[in-house]
Amino acid sequence: MSTEAVPQSPLHASGSRDPDGPSQPPAARKSYWLRIAVYVVLIAGLGLIVWRIHKNQQLSAQNSVNQAAMLANQAIPVQVAAAEQKPMPIYLTALGTVTPYMSVTVKARVSGELEPVKFTEGQQVRQGQTIMTVDPRPYQAALNQAKGNLLHDEALLKNAQAEFARYKALFEAGVTSKETLDADEAAQGQYQGAIAADKAAIETAQLQLDWCSIQSPIDGRIGLRLVDPGNIITANTTNLVIINQFQPIAVYFTLPENELPQVLHKLAADKRLAVDAYDRNDQVKLTSGTLLTGDNQIDTTTGTEKLKAVFENRDQSLFPNQFVNIHLVLEDRPSALVVPSAAIQSGLQGSFVWVIDSISANGAGAARLQPVKIALAEGQFTILDSGLKAGQNVVIDGADRLRNGQSVTVAQAPRRPQP
Repeated sequence: MSTEAVPQSPLHASGSRDPDGPSQPPAARKSYWLRIAVYVVLIAGLGLIVWRIHKNQQLSAQNSVNQAAMLANQAIPVQVAAAEQKPMPIYLTALGTVTPYMSVTVKARVSGELEPVKFTEGQQVRQGQTIMTVDPRPYQAALNQAKGNLLHDEALLKNAQAEFARYKALFEAGVTSKETLDADEAAQGQYQGAIAADKAAIETAQLQLDWCSIQSPIDGRIGLRLVDPGNIITANTTNLVIINQFQPIAVYFTLPENELPQVLHKLAADKRLAVDAYDRNDQVKLTSGTLLTGDNQIDTTTGTEKLKAVFENRDQSLFPNQFVNIHLVLEDRPSALVVPSAAIQSGLQGSFVWVIDSISANGAGAARLQPVKIALAEGQFTILDSGLKAGQNVVIDGADRLRNGQSVTVAQAPRRPQP
């Protein structure tokens, strides 16, 4: 019995067979595993990077916590000032302009040549004091002429009166007519009218002669002369000099219309309100005066009203056109609790201050937040209704980094000017 050999497929001859398809060459399988290895390395590297970033963030957060703890334990330097209980004025503030109480621009009332002046520029003059003179000779001549006309007309009247007396006797004797007597009587009336006109001319000439002597109409300080002697000046036209009254002196200032009711009510009740004038920096008090009155209408363009204060100005600390800060005092509190305005802080809980209750000999202490109730803020000082007691130390500088229980080192604040 013979057995036939069955031919084998080349795939079988190689010793392996892929039932689903042809087999892969060794180079392809090597590339496949290489890609897998690269992916594994990349994933491992990415994981390492993520782990390192996370670790760094943890370290940074821990460092921040440590630094915050160190800062919390580190004393913060602050400046403090003590709350005071003292008399305190309640006032309104405004910017004022100093104005002469009276100001006169002197002009001559007659024309002529200006003679040498009789004053020194800048000197104080009294009312009625002669300061300048206009050449009086033309006006003296006019006065003499008017007096001569008076004498002439008086002589004519005297003659007319004598004639009237003669003609009256003749008329009574029946020698002359009534018409002649009436004519003589009318002549007397004409001369009497001429005499009255002559007397008026004399008064006018005398007045013009008096006006040749230019006098100060007010008490005040004379300014720089505007015309030199020898110039021909024109009546009621040429400005000669300006005289300003310094004692007393006025200050004009404005207040918003919403502040007017309390001012006018106090003015009507007390008749006078104290006004203090401070320098431009609002630091140095120059002088004190009183509120005289307010204007009779509100300026609709600004919503303010002009008020006028009067100062004696004995030391002449106020000067015309000077700008000053006005404190219009509405009330004087004899025992107000006062702290520097720099100590007042604001937050969700309202107004508060940082209080340093106990300060050691080396200046160490702890900060405490204390709510306060504000009555009124007046410039650099604030009046409190409640929340503090006199003598308690409040922080006025360095409060931005404080928290409750924060350790501080205290430096006493320099003295501030009194209000």
